Amino acid sequence: MTLAHLRSHFPALARTHNGRPVAYFDGPGGTQVPSSVVDAIADYLRHHNANTHWHYPTSQETDAILQDARQVCATFLNAPGPSSISFGQNMTTITFHLARALARQWGPGDEVVVTDLDHHANVDPWRDAAAERGVTVRHAPLTPDLSGLDMDALAALLTPRTRLLAIGAASNAIGTITDVTAATRLAHAAGALVFVDAVHYAPHVLVDVQTIGCDLLACSPYKFYGPHQGVLCARPELIASLTLPRLRPAPAQPPDSLETGTQSHEGIAGTAAAVRFLAGICGPVGVGPGALRDGLVRSFTALHDAAEPLTQQLWEGLGAIAGITRYGRPPGAARTPTVSFVVEGHGSHAVTRRLADEGLFVSSGDFYASTMVERLGQAEHGVIRVGCACYTSTDEIDRLLYAVRRL
Repeated sequence: MTLAHLRSHFPALARTHNGRPVAYFDGPGGTQVPSSVVDAIADYLRHHNANTHWHYPTSQETDAILQDARQVCATFLNAPGPSSISFGQNMTTITFHLARALARQWGPGDEVVVTDLDHHANVDPWRDAAAERGVTVRHAPLTPDLSGLDMDALAALLTPRTRLLAIGAASNAIGTITDVTAATRLAHAAGALVFVDAVHYAPHVLVDVQTIGCDLLACSPYKFYGPHQGVLCARPELIASLTLPRLRPAPAQPPDSLETGTQSHEGIAGTAAAVRFLAGICGPVGVGPGALRDGLVRSFTALHDAAEPLTQQLWEGLGAIAGITRYGRPPGAARTPTVSFVVEGHGSHAVTRRLADEGLFVSSGDFYASTMVERLGQAEHGVIRVGCACYTSTDEIDRLLYAVRRL
């Protein structure tokens, strides 16, 4: 698709604010949604709405839609099959539930390793579960330049006492991509499980759980043009070994055993539609998981190629403005098209309010990457975060840079 054609799929881009077209730079917190996703959600609610596993057509249609979504998400993540995929309200809720179940197998003397780079959805659930079981939590530190994770320090923390490494594939605060494949090898060599937070990674790099080798990986479709939903990819044999908090006689086998209560069936239908939308960006997609994966590979390659110059334009444009401090690695390094910065003499929230007046929707704060933002010295006011999505244009970045320069 051309950019104009791609943008035409997003109804939200027609919005204006104070007489100006809205430019959405808030993708790291949640992207806009294409019409095909809205249509899939509406179609489910209009024509198939029911609960699961009953003996009438709408219930059976719901079962089929959920099974299709498991297969689509398995293809998206290159998981072995649909039994690896379960759904939840969001990554945070999934992780709290899973941490409690895993911690039932741990006790004093055991350790969990988390990192100072990551969103606290992959820190606090493990910290809380560890506190209940007398487990020690170790923190992997940042590099001296605060641009990423210190992999040597991480390796030193992994010992035979380590039960799990919780690590993010990309920082939602500064965009840094972490080599989670290498980290997984280190953790497995120590005998530990690996849980990967791919929420900020999955919109920008096509996930391959088999290459990463991790045991568990979670992502959030609302970060890649889907509805508010969470997806977990887990080894079925690992989940089957857990004593999960659940109702009786709810299913005891994965993936259903991880899904407490009635799920958002419409959200799950929309998730499958979002993956299919992504796969079709470079052209029609054939039938079957292989064709869907091929479409995703083409699309993510094209999206990466489109994002690189946008990131360069944003990074260099901000660097040319006096009083701007940028955080993270420069373009060309392992990073996503997400840039965070502060403006000297201006609180970050005040800046985003000023930008919103001009139709530029930008987020500010610590984005639950509290430790990372504290290390940057911005705990009080937070940072300003700008993310490029598939619908971002060079003109929108020019508008943003002009508005920041006027500040």
